[in-house]
Amino acid sequence: MLKKIRTILAAVFFVLITLLFLDFTGTLHHWLSWLSKIQFLPAVMALNVVVVVALVILTLIFGRIYCSVICPLGVFQDLLARFHRKKNKYSYSKEVRWLRYPVLGLFIIALVAGVGAFFQLLAPYSAYGRIATMIFQPVWKFGNNILATIAERTDSYAFYSVDTWMRSMPVFVIAAVTLVVLFVMAWRGGRTYCNTICPVGTFLSFFARFSWLKIHFDEEKCKNCSLCSKNCKAACIDFKTHSVDYSRCVVCGNCIESCKFGALKYSGSVARGTQSESTQDKGRRSFLLASALVTTAAMAQKKEKLMDGGLAEIEDKVAPQRQTPLTPPGSLSFDHFAQHCTGCQLCVSECPNQVLRPSSDLMHLMQPTMSYERGYCRPECTRCSEVCPAGAIQPVDKPAKSSIQIGHAVWIKKNCIPLVDGVECGNCARHCPSGAIEMVPSDPDDEKSLKVPVINEAACIGCGACEYVCPSRPFSAIYVEGHEVHKMI
Repeated sequence: MLKKIRTILAAVFFVLITLLFLDFTGTLHHWLSWLSKIQFLPAVMALNVVVVVALVILTLIFGRIYCSVICPLGVFQDLLARFHRKKNKYSYSKEVRWLRYPVLGLFIIALVAGVGAFFQLLAPYSAYGRIATMIFQPVWKFGNNILATIAERTDSYAFYSVDTWMRSMPVFVIAAVTLVVLFVMAWRGGRTYCNTICPVGTFLSFFARFSWLKIHFDEEKCKNCSLCSKNCKAACIDFKTHSVDYSRCVVCGNCIESCKFGALKYSGSVARGTQSESTQDKGRRSFLLASALVTTAAMAQKKEKLMDGGLAEIEDKVAPQRQTPLTPPGSLSFDHFAQHCTGCQLCVSECPNQVLRPSSDLMHLMQPTMSYERGYCRPECTRCSEVCPAGAIQPVDKPAKSSIQIGHAVWIKKNCIPLVDGVECGNCARHCPSGAIEMVPSDPDDEKSLKVPVINEAACIGCGACEYVCPSRPFSAIYVEGHEVHKMI
C-alpha cells in the first residue's frame, strides 16, 4: 500500500510540474505555479519560511518523502532506473560521507558567495528545469507543430505553430550532459545522485534520521532472503544486520513490496512479534501519508491571447553587447537577481515573447537574461514574475510594470536606416509603448530632411520594442542598455 500511494502521488507531482515547464500557452501556470514554490531550494532563496519549515516537519514525520514524491529530479531518476529491466539489481552500500558532506559544504559556500553557476549545477530542481526547458520543451513544441500542420490542412484551428529555437548552446550542452550522467547513475545504482551528490538530499538526511515513521525489521519474520536489499534503490538496507540507513532512505516502499514474509513495516516504533499488521492500521497510515502530501491548486484564470500587434516577423538579428545585462521587471536590481535566482529556467520556458534566455556569462551561467532579437517585453505581460519560485523576480501587476525602468534605449547613428539608405522609417517611435521616442529632422536647419529618433531616457522603460522592430541589419540602430538598479518612473 505504501508503494502504491507513493507512486501515485509521485506520478501526479512529476507530470504536473513537467507540464508546467512544457506549457508554452501560458495557461497552466495559473494552476500549477505553486508546484515550483514548494521546492526546497527555491523556497530557501525566496525566504519562504512557511514552506521550508513545512518540508522539514514533513521529513521529521515521514522521512525523505520530499525526495521520492515532490522533487521532480528524484522521481525522474526512478523513471530512468526502470530502463534497467534486471530484477533484484541493487545491493547495500555504505554511506559515502567523504563525498556527501564536502559537496554540501561547497554548495553552501557557493550559495553564500554568489557563485551561481556551481550551486545551480547541483541543485536538483534547477537541474531538472534545465533538462525540461532545453531538451523536453523543444521536442514538445516540435510535436505541436506537426499537429498544427495537420490541423491547417483540415481547416482546423485546434493547434498553432510556435517557434522552436536554441536559446543557449552552452546551457543545452550542460542539460544534455546532466541527463546522460543521471541516466548512467540511475541505470546502474538507482538513487546514487540523491544519496551521494544532491545537497538538498544531504540536508534533509539530517532530519530523516529522527523521523517518526520509519522502515523497521521484524527480525522474527526475516529469513535473510536479501530481497529487500536487492530492491532498495537507495542502497540503504543491510539485511545481514537488519538495519536501515534512514539518512538515505527515501521511503519508496520497494522493500516492503518485495518482502515475502512481512518482515518489514513502516511504523512509528520498532515492530516485533508474529502478529500481522491490521488492515485498519494500514488504512490509517495511508490516509496520513496522503493527507500530508496532497494540496489543492489555485482557481484557473482565462489565458490572455497573445497578439502580435501587426508587427512583421524579423529574423537574423544579432544581440548587441550590453555593458549591463537586462533583468526582468520585478527583479529590483542585477545583484538581487543574481543572488536569488536558482537558474531553474521556469521563467525562460514560460516567457511568451521569447525575450528571456539563459545567460552564457561564466559568473552568471544559466541565470536568465533578456534580449530582443525575437520579441520585446510587453508591458501587459507579468508571467515571469508570477512563476518565479525563488523571489528573484518579485510579483508585479500590469500597471506597476509599465512604470518600472529596467534600462534605456540608445541610438546608434551609423546604423539608422534614414541616414544609411536615405528612406523614411520611424518604426521605433511608432511602436514605443511609453512614448519615449520622438522623430525629429536629421538636419536642424531643414524641416523637410529625413527624420531620426530622439530618446527621452526619463520616459523609457527599456521594454525593447524599438530594438525589436528596428529594420536595420544585422545590428539594430537602437538598442536597450540595462540598469544595475531598476527605477520607477
